[in-house]
Amino acid sequence: MEENSDQKNAQTSRRNFLKTGAVAAAGFMIVPRYVLGGKGFTAPSDRLIIAGIGAGGKGETDIANFYKSGKAEIGYLCDVDDRRAANSVKNFPKAKYYKDWRELFDKEHKHIDAVSVATPDHNHAIITYHAMQLGKHVYVEKPLTHDIWEARMLTEAAKKYKVVTQMGNQGASNDGTRLLSEWYDAGLIGDVHTVYCWTNRPVWPQGISWPGTGATIPKELNWDLWLGTAPYKTYVDKLAPFNWRGWWDYGTGALGDMGCHLIEAPFRALGLQYVKSVQASVGSVYVDEFKKGVFPESCPPSSHVTLTFPKTNKTKGEVALHWMDGGIQPERPDELGPNEKWGGEDGNGTLFIGTKGKMYASTYSTAPTLLPKSLTEQAKAPQKWARVPGGSNGHYTQWVEACLAGYGKKELSSPFEVAGPLTEALLMANLAVRGHDLPGGQFKYEWDNKAMKVSNFNEVNQFVKRNYRNGWELEA
Repeated sequence: MEENSDQKNAQTSRRNFLKTGAVAAAGFMIVPRYVLGGKGFTAPSDRLIIAGIGAGGKGETDIANFYKSGKAEIGYLCDVDDRRAANSVKNFPKAKYYKDWRELFDKEHKHIDAVSVATPDHNHAIITYHAMQLGKHVYVEKPLTHDIWEARMLTEAAKKYKVVTQMGNQGASNDGTRLLSEWYDAGLIGDVHTVYCWTNRPVWPQGISWPGTGATIPKELNWDLWLGTAPYKTYVDKLAPFNWRGWWDYGTGALGDMGCHLIEAPFRALGLQYVKSVQASVGSVYVDEFKKGVFPESCPPSSHVTLTFPKTNKTKGEVALHWMDGGIQPERPDELGPNEKWGGEDGNGTLFIGTKGKMYASTYSTAPTLLPKSLTEQAKAPQKWARVPGGSNGHYTQWVEACLAGYGKKELSSPFEVAGPLTEALLMANLAVRGHDLPGGQFKYEWDNKAMKVSNFNEVNQFVKRNYRNGWELEA
């Protein structure tokens, strides 16, 4: 669908802001207040002033948890959908409300210490990058970004601008992920060579064609702002606030929704970083008895992806990590009885297979268990990792306190230096999933990490960094 003249004029306005507005604002206030006040400086009130961009759904939960820390004030709220923002606006009546994050940054950057980003995936990077340019600490919901290039760019920008960062995979602050690491470091299961991660997601439409008819845009929703970096399309019913996850233009499918929660523990325990190679198989959709349907705009109904990681200083060789979604699960371990429940009973789980044994955990690394289960209570391993007070709920307070302390002063569970490579790994899995539908693309992709591209099938590299809508370009 072609954009009308109003949309084209709006694009010109957006382009001017994104190319010059943030830079101009940075000229007024390029450094956060703790830098202006010297090393270790905190806000005069000893409370962090936060702007919540994406005030409904998970954003509403995030904002509430920052406030519950007792060390943060929600000074500003921003959402393109007044329906989604309603509860946060009610709960924080003193917070000034905006619909456009660019206007918020332009007018209020001098009064903000930190920014929380909880928009759909396709707008994470552009908001986060501009916030960091302004010297603001950032908390970004998972997955960190929509594209591999964006994840690498934000990881490097966090170092450049020296801001405190945290991704919203709150399970990274749970005791379970630390206990799994301690069991592994103690040699209880030997050397891990294979990992399985699986989820019951998607629980939204996937493997379908884009609806042929549009729908009336809800009066509370600014559709153009919601689209942001994504190509312009006519609004379709129920896409917002949730069903966007299954469309490649906006979401990252089951991998984006649950991957950061389930793959975090293997990354921590095994010291994983960047992927060496990846291959995928995907569930088929049939439009009639004989014809397979291929819907390249939509994530598939299920997938099994194998990611190969190079040897690390915590493994003796390469590690194969299997991702399964759409209800697919690995074979039950032999150490379990035929009727014995295990970590996947909630539909999600992570299984480590080592040379001497196995261990698993459920969502957010909860219920860590050695196999056979009788070994769990007997297990003895030195505590090597400090626990985060409050576990997953403490994930928010941890970030607030680190922001108040200043860059580099406090340890975080999921700073961008960790969250970036983790996000890249799950987006590499999506790269293989998307390449599966390209002619001749159904094989193992070799990843050139330095060049940030697949070296043996160039056609799939179009998904490493997507094309942004005119006026919403993001260039580091």
